[in-house]
Formats: sequence, structure tokens, C-alpha cells
Amino acid sequence: MTDATTLQALALRAELAGLDASAPPQQADIDGWLIRLSPGKAKRSRCINALRCGTLPLDDLLARCRQAYDAAGLPLAVRVTPWSQPADLDERLAAKGWGSFDAADVMVLDALLPDPTPVAIQALDAATYAATVGALRASSATAIAAHAERIANAPVAYQGFVLNDVAGALLACGQMVVAGDLVGLYDIASAAPRQGHGERLCRALLTLAHAQGARQAYLQVGSDNTVAQRLYARLGFVFAYRYHYRSPEAELT
Repeated sequence: MTDATTLQALALRAELAGLDASAPPQQADIDGWLIRLSPGKAKRSRCINALRCGTLPLDDLLARCRQAYDAAGLPLAVRVTPWSQPADLDERLAAKGWGSFDAADVMVLDALLPDPTPVAIQALDAATYAATVGALRASSATAIAAHAERIANAPVAYQGFVLNDVAGALLACGQMVVAGDLVGLYDIASAAPRQGHGERLCRALLTLAHAQGARQAYLQVGSDNTVAQRLYARLGFVFAYRYHYRSPEAELT
């Protein structure tokens, strides 16, 4: 069992690695806040990450961010984590009437062990992978193009894969990002849910990541997605922390 100190350290590593892995080309720093302006589907690529306390009063900082998001034609949203700054940001946004939505749990695996009998998976280029997972999620053409752009230009190497049946039909797809001894799993999606394909794919991804030097892992899953959480628990992942979004507008889709 992972002790509290190790879990806390791994949680922070996962947060920082996740920021790198999800970085779109359209991002900038405003007084210590990292703003991301991708038109893609992933909210983490089109939100504010409040990384540091700057010099501006909160209202002024939010106004400057609002200008950037209005110019990009995107809704204003802040991703709130245990490390957001200022430390009382969540309470202050709530007091302004900003709604909370899309809570997600980050789960971590402290000791990654390879599967002795992994299934074969097929690697895809960024554009093909984005189109594949986008089709499963009924994403728009704009969102698919933005996804492909983001993963093709990410600061850490993208690796996307599909699991097919013997006839070549898609069963599941997923992405991994290996940074040193840490791997992140992303975009795990199944063409036939609750048949074990997602778990088989994840085991194959973790085994491949282990061969590339990864010894710990992380992933993000909806806080209300109990089916996926049970899957990841079977792989050895445990809860590390939760984040959510706040916006002054209607809940983002």
C-alpha cells in the first residue's frame, strides 16, 4: 500500500506531468496563470490553470483572462486543483456565483509491473488517432483537428494505439505519454463498453510503458464514472486527488 507521503509526492508529479502532456500550442501566461485556448474537446486544453499568485487583484486578473477567451471565442473556465493559487480561489469564485462542474479524479499507480501476457496493439499517427477517438466520442471536426494538433505538438512524445479484433475491427483505443519513469494514460475509449477491451488495452499500454522505462503511472477519470474507476482499481491505481472546473457561464460541454 502506498503511504501518504509517497502518494502526495506522486500526486504532484502527476499534476505537473499532466500539464505538460495536455499542452496545446495556444497557451500563454497571464500574471502567473496558465491560460489555454485550444478549440478542442478536452477542457484541460481550453481552461485557466491558476499555477501561481501574481501581482494583480483577482478581479483584474479575471478581466484580463476574459479578454483572451472572448477573443478566442471560448467560454471562460478555471480548472481548480489542490494546488491552485490563491489558495482560497475556489471559495472566491463560488462567492461570485461561478458554477462548479466536471469533477475528475486523478488516480496513480506507485509500482508499475508489466503484464506477462499482454495483447498486441497497433500504433497510430496523431491525426489517425484523433479521428479514431473522436469518432467514438462523436466529436466535431473542429475538435478532432484541434486534438490532432495538440498531441502532434505536445512537449512530450505522444503515443496512440488501438486494440483490434482478429478481423481488424476496433475494440478500444488509448494514448500514453511517457516522461522519464512516469507514464500517463489518456483518452481510453472502448467501441464495445463493459466487455473488458479497455482493461486489456490499458494492460498493454502499461506493459509497453514499462519497457520504455516507466515505473509509475497516472490517469484522470470522471468522479462519477464508477465503472472506469473499478477498472483502474483492478490495475492497481488508487485515488490521489480531485479537481473540477468553475465558470461564470453555463456548464461547458
